[in-house]
Amino acid sequence: MYDVIVVGGGHAGVEAALAAARLNKKTMLVSGNLEMVSFMPCNPSIGGPAKGTLVREIDALGGEMGKNTDKTCLQMKMLNKSKGPAVRALRAQSDKLEYPKTMLNTLKNTSNLDLKEAYVKELIIENKEVKGILLEDETTYLSKTVIITTGTFMEAKILVGSTAKSQGPDNQKASVGLSKHLREIGHRTFRLKTGTPPRIKRNSIDFSKMELSPGDGFIHSFSFEKEHLRVLDKEWPCYLIHTAPVTHEIILNNLTKSAMYSGLVEGVGPRYCPSIEDKLVRFADKERHQLFIEPESASLDEVYLQGFSTSMPHEVQEKMVKSLPGLENAEIVKYAYAIEYDAIDSKDLWPSLESKIINNLFFAGQVNGTSGYEEAAAQGLMAGINASLKLDSKDPLILRRDEAYIGVLIDDLVTKGTNEPYRMLTSRAEFRLLLRHDNADLRLTDYGKKIGLISEERYKNFLIKKQTIENEIKYLNDTLITPTKEVADYFTLMNYPQIKGKVSLAEILKRPEITYNDIQNLDKRAIDLSEEVKEQVEINIKYAGYISKSIKEAEKLIKENNIKIPLDLDYNKVHNLALEARAKLSKIRPLTISQASRISGVNPADIQMLLLHLKSL
Repeated sequence: MYDVIVVGGGHAGVEAALAAARLNKKTMLVSGNLEMVSFMPCNPSIGGPAKGTLVREIDALGGEMGKNTDKTCLQMKMLNKSKGPAVRALRAQSDKLEYPKTMLNTLKNTSNLDLKEAYVKELIIENKEVKGILLEDETTYLSKTVIITTGTFMEAKILVGSTAKSQGPDNQKASVGLSKHLREIGHRTFRLKTGTPPRIKRNSIDFSKMELSPGDGFIHSFSFEKEHLRVLDKEWPCYLIHTAPVTHEIILNNLTKSAMYSGLVEGVGPRYCPSIEDKLVRFADKERHQLFIEPESASLDEVYLQGFSTSMPHEVQEKMVKSLPGLENAEIVKYAYAIEYDAIDSKDLWPSLESKIINNLFFAGQVNGTSGYEEAAAQGLMAGINASLKLDSKDPLILRRDEAYIGVLIDDLVTKGTNEPYRMLTSRAEFRLLLRHDNADLRLTDYGKKIGLISEERYKNFLIKKQTIENEIKYLNDTLITPTKEVADYFTLMNYPQIKGKVSLAEILKRPEITYNDIQNLDKRAIDLSEEVKEQVEINIKYAGYISKSIKEAEKLIKENNIKIPLDLDYNKVHNLALEARAKLSKIRPLTISQASRISGVNPADIQMLLLHLKSL
C-alpha cells in the first residue's frame, strides 16, 4: 500500500513525487519511460516572463526544477533588464539530454520513492474514492492518494500534413484508455493541440548571416541555493533571424497541406505560441517574424528553431527551412509536428488540485489544460504537497493571488477554466509588482519550511538574508548626508542633479538615476552585502510607494479570502441571484467570496446578495 502514486513522469510528475517522498510519504512514480522523466519534447529552455518567476517560487517552496536547471544549463540570461522589476525574468537554455538524466538521478536517490516503468489503464475507485491504479498488464497497486500528471499523452496523436498517428511526443507511446476511464468516472475532457519546430543539424548552418544572442555569463541562478549552478568554460550562444518574403510565400501556397488547415486538427492550439502558418494567417500585416536558433545539448549536433512550429508535410518543411537566412543548406535532423491530446476540465478541481468528483484523486500539469514545463512543475509540486497534507489530516496549501504566480495559475484554472493551452503571463497577475522574480524566497520560504521541504540550514540562511535587508533599509532611511564638497563633486562627476540640504540616503536612492552602488560611494561604509540583498534594498526603496499601494489593494483580497462559503451551500436559496450566477456558483463551488467574485458571469450585485445570505446563516 502506497501513500501516494503519481501517474506520469513529466515535469509535474517528478515534482509531485519528490514533494510527497520528501514529506515522508511512501510514494511511487509510474512512467512509460523512466529514461525520459522531465524530458523536454519542445523548447529546451526553462523560464522567461512569468514562467521564470514560477521556477523561483518552486525553489522557494522546496521544489526541484530550479536546482535541476542550474545543474544543466547551457546559457543564462535576465530578460527585460531595462524595464521595471515586475517584468524582469530569468531564462536558461538547458541541456536537453542532461536535464532528464540529472532529474532521474535525483529521483533514484530520494528516500521513500519507488519508480515503475509502465502505463496506467484505469484507476481503482470505490464509493467515489480512489484506491489505486490498474496497469495495462492488469497489475494493481493500492494507494491512499493518486496524482494524475499525464501531460500530452492521453489519446495523443502526432499530426503531420494529412496524416495522424497515435503516438506521444518524440515517438513515445501514447496513453490509451485512461481518458475514456476518466470520463466514465465523471471527469469532462476536451482536445488540445500544441506543436514543435524542426531540429537542424548545427554543422549545416551559416551562422554568419545571423545576429548573435549571447547569455549574461553564469552570474544568475534559479535556485536560491547557488551551489547547484553549473558553470561552463563558456556559454552556448543563441542566434536571431527573421522569416523572409519567400518563406511566407511557401507557407501560404501550401496552407491547405498543413494539419492545422486541412481539417485534421480537432483540438485548440496555444494562443501565445502558435504555429508559423497560424502566425501568417492571424498576423497577415506583419512582414516578418522573429526566430531564434537555440542549442539543444552539448552532446548533440542539432539546434532548435524557436518560433517555427509547424505541421506541414516533410517536403514543405524542407523548403520552408531552406528559405531562411543562414539555413539555405540546412539539414533537418527531426521534422516538426503537431500533437493533439486530451485534457480535463480544470473547473472540476478544488484549489488544492484535488478532484471534486473522486476523493483523494489529484491532477497536475498539462492534463489540466496548461502549456509549458514551468506551469506543469508548479502544479505538480502543489499536488504533491496537498496530497501529503491531506494524508496528515491538515488543511491544504492554497496560495493567494497576491502571494505567488502559482496562486494566480491555479486560481485561474479552477475558477475560470480554459478552452486553450493556458500560459502564465505577467498580465494575468494583478499584483505582479509584489510577485517579482527577485523576492520569491521572501514570499514563500516560510511556507516551504512550515510544510517540511526547506531544511533548517537553508531556513537559517534565509532569516539572516531577510534581517540584513530590513537592517539596511532602516539604515538608509535613518542616515542623512549633507551637500559637502565631496558629495557635490561626486554628483558633478556622475552628472546627477545636486542635493539641497540634508537628505536621507533612502531619499537619494529613490531618484531614478541613482543605484545602490552610488549610495555605497557616498556613504563610504565598509560593508559587504550580497548582490541579492542590494537588489532587494534598491527595489524596496525605489518602488516603496507602488509596493505600498499594491499591498493595500491586496488586503482587500485577503479580507474576501477570509469570508468562507460553506461547501454545501444551496445557491437556490440565495435570493436575487442571477440565473447564470446561480448555475456557475453551484458548479464551481467557490471556497471564498474572493474566488466567487472571479467567476465569469458572477457580477458584483450577485456577490452582494451572496454576502447578505451568508450573514443570515
